[in-house]
Amino acid sequence: MIRLAILISGRGSNMLALADAIETYQIDAEIAIVISNKDCDGISVAAMRGIPTKVINQKDFDTRRKHDMAIAAAITESNADYVFLAGYMAILGTDFVEKFTGRLINIHPSLLPDFKGLDTHQRAIDAGAASHGASVHLVNAELDDGPLILQACLDVDQGDTADGLAGRVLRLEHQLYPYVLFSLAAQHLSLSSEGADWRIKDTALTAAPEAMQDVLVRCLRWPDDL
Repeated sequence: MIRLAILISGRGSNMLALADAIETYQIDAEIAIVISNKDCDGISVAAMRGIPTKVINQKDFDTRRKHDMAIAAAITESNADYVFLAGYMAILGTDFVEKFTGRLINIHPSLLPDFKGLDTHQRAIDAGAASHGASVHLVNAELDDGPLILQACLDVDQGDTADGLAGRVLRLEHQLYPYVLFSLAAQHLSLSSEGADWRIKDTALTAAPEAMQDVLVRCLRWPDDL
């Protein structure tokens, strides 16, 4: 069974999508701990679901490294196999990233390497991007960087607003992130510091729950295809 730690900073919608998928689809995984860097709605929701939680407030530490190491200690204590970042709005230092290399995963609301950072939806519209979406990737020391695991894309429609586009991308995220977890648990995917190895890429999606297939079947972008 895969044990995962999830780091959040806000409402934790992707954390909830992972929790729901584990329960609904009987994925061979469990959330060992949800950690936030401040008090937030996601922590309250996770606690109400019986998921272990911990707030490690950044304001209680005089350096980022000390804060990072406190989070790392909580992850290690939880015996988590992987760390999923789900709206964690703080930059992690090099020591933290290296400690969990090959096991530290992020989801970002753009088709990386395009539109790293914030306000991705408005920036995609302003740039006249024909397509947009979400990326799951391994984390390295650079902002929104690291080997890609999987992407899901959609067309940017004429007249799209940032809020409307954000909602459509979030729907992709809520299936894409659980699909990556499902694939890890099913051993269709393995991760290392070198990147992602999809062992049965051509048939991996057909093994997934129908709800995932329905959303992702026409929009997946595999690392080898980029």
